Formats: sequence, structure tokens, C-alpha cells
Amino acid sequence: MSEKEVYILSEKTFNEVVQQIPENLWDLHLPEWFQLGRTQDRAYTALRTVINYHAYDTAWVPEVLAGKTIAEVGDTYDGDLLGDHPKDAYAAFSESAIKAAEELDDPNKVVHLSYGDFPAREYFKHFTSFRGFRAYDLAKLIGVDTTLPPELVEGMWNEFAPHAEEWRKMGVFGEEVSLPANASQQDRLIALSGRDPRDK
Repeated sequence: MSEKEVYILSEKTFNEVVQQIPENLWDLHLPEWFQLGRTQDRAYTALRTVINYHAYDTAWVPEVLAGKTIAEVGDTYDGDLLGDHPKDAYAAFSESAIKAAEELDDPNKVVHLSYGDFPAREYFKHFTSFRGFRAYDLAKLIGVDTTLPPELVEGMWNEFAPHAEEWRKMGVFGEEVSLPANASQQDRLIALSGRDPRDK
């Protein structure tokens, strides 16, 4: 699978979990085990706030893939993006992001991110990490099936396993969790990121 295909699958998987959030959990404060991105801190504790952060990230995908800079987009997506129907709102951003990715012909097109310029294929990998592992975390948090699609697990493993130590040094991954030799590929992937798949 290409980086684009793995990203699209990770976005679809994350959105599917978002659609399962019970209405009474939007104000849930996150437990300590729930990993937050490097740009977030523990102040982002309400579940709705975290999903709004993802909506913000996802809203940028079509803009970034179109070649726009941070300055050109500005504060367009600042504030509350979820409104009165957060699941529908997120789904709409997700659909637009996936459509933009599907229409991108050149995976080496340079895109402009807040932390530098990268080929689009690298942008997809960054997003896949955030969406794929967060889909697992979110499913665990709300008590639904944490099983990721096998193709997504394989795609993420192929992308991240060879570079895990680099990502660890950047603070994206925690220390790898040791598992039995017969652990599933998904459990090994989760452990690679510093999460313990045996914690329920």
C-alpha cells in the first residue's frame, strides 16, 4: 500500500470510531494513559476538545495538499468546528480530506507544514501515525472494539517499524513495550508506539 492509501484507511478508521462516541461522553476528561500529540498538553482533557483538535487537523488536509501555506490559510479553522452535531461535523471534514488525498497525483509534491516543508508522502505518514494510533486509543476509551483493519495494521507496521527509533527520539513514540513472541501484529504495532495492548 502507498502512503496515501494507508493514510486514507487510517482516516476512515478514525472517523468510524468517532461515530461510535456516546452522546454522554463528549465532556469526558481523559485519563492519564490517553496519549496526546506533541503539540497538545494535558490541558486538552475533554474528549470533545480532542476531537475538535482532530477536526482542525483534518480540515487543513485539502488546503495543505493544494499547496497552501500556513499564512495563506490563517485562522480559517480556529475555534469550535464541531457545533451541535459533532459526529456529522467531523465526518464532513474527514470526507473532504479523503477526497483531497484521493485526487493527489504526485506523492512527491512539496507541502508546507507548520514544522517545515515535506513531500506529501511524508505528510501522509505523519497523519497516519496520529490517526491510526488515536483510533485505537479512542476505541479503548469509549469501550468499543479496538481491532484495527488488518490492512491498516500492516501498512502502519511497514511504515513505522523501520524508523521507530527515529520517531522515539523525536518524542512521537514512547519506549517499546515488551510482548511475548506470539503476540499479534496489531499488539506488536501498539507496543512499538509505547502503548501496552494488554492494558484494558
